[in-house]
Amino acid sequence: VMNSPTPPPADEQSSGKGEASRKFAVEIVRKLQEAGYVAYWAGGCVRDILLGKTPKDYDVATDARPESVRELFGFRRTHGVGAAFGVILIHGLGDAGDVEVATFRAEGAYLDGRRPTKVVFCTAEEDAQRRDFTINGMFLDPLTEQVYDYVGGRGDLDNRIVRAIGEPIERFTEDKLRLLRAIRFTANLGFELDRQTADGVRMMAREIHAVSPERITQELKRMLTDPHRRLSLELLRESQLLQEILPEMKPLLETSGEESWKRTCERLSKLFDPDFATAVSAILFDLEPFPASEVNGLGRRLKWSNQEIEDLTWLIGSRHAIEGIQTRSLSYIKRLLVHPLAGHLLTLLRADAETRQAGLEAVEFCEQFLATTPRDVLDPPPLLTGDDLVRRGMKPGPKFRDLLERVRDAQLELRISTPEEAWNLIQEFTSQ
Repeated sequence: VMNSPTPPPADEQSSGKGEASRKFAVEIVRKLQEAGYVAYWAGGCVRDILLGKTPKDYDVATDARPESVRELFGFRRTHGVGAAFGVILIHGLGDAGDVEVATFRAEGAYLDGRRPTKVVFCTAEEDAQRRDFTINGMFLDPLTEQVYDYVGGRGDLDNRIVRAIGEPIERFTEDKLRLLRAIRFTANLGFELDRQTADGVRMMAREIHAVSPERITQELKRMLTDPHRRLSLELLRESQLLQEILPEMKPLLETSGEESWKRTCERLSKLFDPDFATAVSAILFDLEPFPASEVNGLGRRLKWSNQEIEDLTWLIGSRHAIEGIQTRSLSYIKRLLVHPLAGHLLTLLRADAETRQAGLEAVEFCEQFLATTPRDVLDPPPLLTGDDLVRRGMKPGPKFRDLLERVRDAQLELRISTPEEAWNLIQEFTSQ
């Protein structure tokens, strides 16, 4: 148990939403303690506070039983999210959000590698022993600002180490998702992974398939869109989790050699504030060929949304789209740059060009073109539609689309600018 000068107490932390949820979480602890229970903040919020960050949310741990928590806060304001595991959600007003209140518990056997089969209520000290990593295993009393550390989390936090509580293999066997969380916490915090914990991850890497694809994807997103994403990728490879989650990477890891791998890590790190699809395309960039069908298979397997699969397919398919673009037609350039993901593509291709130290002129040409071309010149309303052609007596058919595309090209190349000129062009094409 230790007393510590925790960063800003109650009222000095960030305003608005964060402040409302903080006050609400303090009130919950106060009310539980006034009713005679032990109650602390627990887990990630304690870690964040000790690191001087504002927590995204607050978790409360208490020796009050779930039914007592509901009685104390009222049945209308609470509901059991994992009542069997002693977890009650308390709804705050306005910006306060929800706070999870969990009864101290020592968990029984895990059968599916994700959830315990039974729960035994216990003390704070025993509760700490079942948590994942020492830095997430501390408690904080917000009323006295006292930290309760039964697992050596404070020392590991100061030394910037992610370490499993107790025996790593046991912790990972209880919940296989922890394999990925070990990597995410290490990378996103810029810490080091304790050697014994790292060995445990490697030994159990193949067990990651016990985790649902949705949860795997959720972890990947949090890793790959973080500023420390390069470290995540390197740790995923070292731990052998990368080969399990993205077997598509094997050719790159096994045959292309270190040069290609270094380039992949570099490209990922050079991306400017990427979304998930852009980050993934930076990782798959050097895999040639990588057909759309493979992207689709990968996305379906990891349960990505249709939009994410579509975005990734377009980005991967457009890797070479700007090579020699300075000599391409205006219609080609405009059609490419009007695509909703053009900005993401340029982010990707700039990172690649900076990595290879080649091809930057094409990227800069596109960036300049986008910056100096007004939207209505880049993507003007079409001069003619299929309906216009029908009104003029043409029969709809497969040729329609081709004619309209050719008219669109002429418009984008500024060769025509009125519906009349467009119609004359159509007649010219059809008389050929």
